[in-house]
Amino acid sequence: MRIITQQEFGGPDVLTVVDAPTPRPMPTEVLVRVEAIGLNPVEARLRSGEFPLLGEPPFTLGWDISGVVDEAPGTWRFRPGDEVFGMPLFPKPANGYAELVLAPALHLARKPASLSHVEAAALPVVGLTAWQGLVDLAGVTAGDRVLVHGGGGGVGHVAIQIAKALGAHVITTASDREFVEGFGADEVIDYTAVDFTEVVRDVDVVLDTIGGDTVERSIGVLRPGGHLVTAVAEEDLDLIARCEAAGLRFSGIAVDPDPVALRRLVDLVEQGRLRVHVQETFPFERVADAHRVLDGGHLRGKVVLTV
Repeated sequence: MRIITQQEFGGPDVLTVVDAPTPRPMPTEVLVRVEAIGLNPVEARLRSGEFPLLGEPPFTLGWDISGVVDEAPGTWRFRPGDEVFGMPLFPKPANGYAELVLAPALHLARKPASLSHVEAAALPVVGLTAWQGLVDLAGVTAGDRVLVHGGGGGVGHVAIQIAKALGAHVITTASDREFVEGFGADEVIDYTAVDFTEVVRDVDVVLDTIGGDTVERSIGVLRPGGHLVTAVAEEDLDLIARCEAAGLRFSGIAVDPDPVALRRLVDLVEQGRLRVHVQETFPFERVADAHRVLDGGHLRGKVVLTV
């Protein structure tokens, strides 16, 4: 099989396609013949060495996959030919940038028929991040006022839809009003023209995907007892202390594989209440070009490799 690997930290051109042995599944594992691979901004940081989660190269990036089960010895969950998708092993290496991926069967779900492999590969990381932040951590319920920062991004546009499905009133910061309104946002704040702290008050939950000054200033828009949930500043001790001093709850998302939540995302897709936007697709061999898009930032939805 072919995999995409890197021998050193650096720019997109360090990513190279090479041949590798086909992995063999053990009991409870399946071998997936990959059709599409979702890319996430964190992978650009891993590639460059900015965030050395995987240690020193060589390594193979990738977690978001969708494909067809090739082998499934010793598991009752899937059979060869089943269409599946998921986010196996995160944050441990899953070697997802590959034609064949070995995954725990428990970390996968059956692909909804209404999603293409490209769309399904775009969903797991962002969908599980949004679900775990809004449902598991914040416990959003009907009538809550939820502020989603970065509503046009991968996590953001999915979070808007999940919050709406929970019955929340959703406010989001974004530069493209029409794009995020298409996912159900009730209020849109153009962060290029308006300071959100001047127009938002008494929010029950803030879901932050931006970090930095944005998450720090979000403290002031939460109601007493409100909940600040962040996907990017989960270890900011000063931020945690400031939330506690203000009488707020704080949670950091360290997304993990979750078969129950993955099936809940499938339910929303099948109900027509959740869709994922793919900004651009690239063939497997053009992974460096895909990473240049990641490096450029300001994504609308996701970038996906096709195999």
